Amino acid sequence: MRGFIGEFEELVLLTIAALGEDSYGVSVKEDIERRANRTISIGALHSTITRLEEKGFIESRLGGATKERGGRKKRFFSLTMEGKKGLAKVKHLRDELWESPNAKLALADFL
Repeated sequence: MRGFIGEFEELVLLTIAALGEDSYGVSVKEDIERRANRTISIGALHSTITRLEEKGFIESRLGGATKERGGRKKRFFSLTMEGKKGLAKVKHLRDELWESPNAKLALADFL
């Protein structure tokens, strides 16, 4: 794995995977905000996307220009095999920690 995947990077990667073919900046931002019930800046998202591309976890392609975007093209994102492997490793680690007998994270433990 090329570098550690942080919490926000994980959200972005998972959102790109969930959106599939319709994964571009605004759709990723709106989906994260809706699912996580938190506001994110487009700048933070773009920084994270750039970092994920540099790590080799995602790749991008340009779509066609549209009148709605003033003739500009959308940049669409998809996970690379390295990105899928990175997410699988993070999921495995999280699952292992959640299942740890010493974690005591059952809801009944907090009531």
